[in-house]
Amino acid sequence: MTGGGAIPKGGRLGGLSALVTQADAFMGPAVTNLFRAEGAEVVADCRDLREISAAQTLVEEVGHIDILVANLMFRNTRTPAHETSDEDWARMFDVMVHPLHRLIRATLPQMLARGRGKVVVMGSANGLRGTSIRSAYSAARGAQLSYVRSVGVEVAPAGVCVNAIAQNFVSNPTSYPAEVTGAPEFQARLAEVPIGRIARGEESAALALFLAGPESDFMVGQVISFAGGWA
Repeated sequence: MTGGGAIPKGGRLGGLSALVTQADAFMGPAVTNLFRAEGAEVVADCRDLREISAAQTLVEEVGHIDILVANLMFRNTRTPAHETSDEDWARMFDVMVHPLHRLIRATLPQMLARGRGKVVVMGSANGLRGTSIRSAYSAARGAQLSYVRSVGVEVAPAGVCVNAIAQNFVSNPTSYPAEVTGAPEFQARLAEVPIGRIARGEESAALALFLAGPESDFMVGQVISFAGGWA
């Protein structure tokens, strides 16, 4: 990373290497497209990271990583807490929490050795606000955000910035595809959002770009709510 907020030549991410996980889901497409447009060399990986060794293998294959975008998503199940099975509970953590730690654990050594690096976690505002019949999903999302806060302050002295976006009501192919956002029941739900609309995926990607670029070099361990005032 360039210190002091200087923008590299060739775009905000010119000359930098980025890894985006689950690149075909959630915020992966929007982030990948914008980062490439801003000059980054992006590895858009779509593999399942639940296997214990998968994250380490991925990072070793990619090699040099200036920016890690931990984009981890599983469809939000709407199940009462007393009906949530151990399997459903574990699945949320197996997809969204354990791979997050393994990805960061595998990537940090090279960033710490260089004295610079950016980690952006694409999280959910469900980890900030209690909502009914989403206990397993919300717990996993909350764990992601707590992890970011702790690791962020841990590695900040070494020049590595770890931050998260806690979003909701953002258009994406996994949570809010067109067939969902166009339904009358979803339009009624927008009454919960003070700004009164769903965000475009490009808007969240722009925030990820800020967190990945040199302008955010002074931000560490932050969880930024991006939910139109919902949280």
